Amino acid sequence: MTDKKQIHLERRSPALWHVIFDIPPLNIFGPETLPQLNAIVTALETDPDVKVVVFDSAVEGYFITHYNFLAKPEETLGLPPGPTGLPQLPDMLVRISRAPVVSIAKIRGRATGVGSELALASDMRFASREKAILSQWEVGAGLVPGGGPMARLPRLIGRGRALEVLLGADDINGELAADYGYVNRSFPDAELDAFVDALANRIATFDRQAIAETKRLVNVASLPTDSEIAPEWDAFLGSLSRPAAQARIKRLMERGFHKPGDVEARLGHYVGQIGI
Repeated sequence: MTDKKQIHLERRSPALWHVIFDIPPLNIFGPETLPQLNAIVTALETDPDVKVVVFDSAVEGYFITHYNFLAKPEETLGLPPGPTGLPQLPDMLVRISRAPVVSIAKIRGRATGVGSELALASDMRFASREKAILSQWEVGAGLVPGGGPMARLPRLIGRGRALEVLLGADDINGELAADYGYVNRSFPDAELDAFVDALANRIATFDRQAIAETKRLVNVASLPTDSEIAPEWDAFLGSLSRPAAQARIKRLMERGFHKPGDVEARLGHYVGQIGI
């Protein structure tokens, strides 16, 4: 575990917060990050003034990548459930979706695995056309995604495209992600910040109760139930110990997985090569 601050909370105003992931060099999300994210999610649920939160990254080229496969298993398996009764990561993603606050993921860089799952749990997603990459790469490594994408993606992009993303396990650039509905819109990179800032500031001026009630009613029509989310984390943990997954992760590690370099920069390509 680490005491290093990996997530920074910037209160741009009482109504508008920015949450910035800062886990160089790759923004790999691990068990040590969970309590920091939990503190922020709890604040979003309980602060009486916040209306909008923007999720962003301080690490060039990476929004959030995958879970930390070098962490000791007991550091994750030994964690108690969250307030929803779900394991901690899916618990926090569910709570972000349900919080009475508008959540916006600003994706400039790779949102792969956990990064994609956080983006999917957010209310809106906006991407850099040139720099954003989204993927659920896990099946290519013999794993089952664990943070809810099987429940969320089909609702956003339809069954066929969801299966293409999940089973193809390839990188999806910002432009295609927008075409599919994986993100709301993609913008030329130079225009992304201005658009997200303008939208977030605009919503932050509106009445908090009107925002919360509108979001709650949209949630009724669109969010998966906890019973749909829960089996995904169990399937992810179960897949980790299977020989096929262990062999594929080992091959990725041998090629440079978990280190800065081409494997992390083009993970979709490499998971398509390790079984050949």
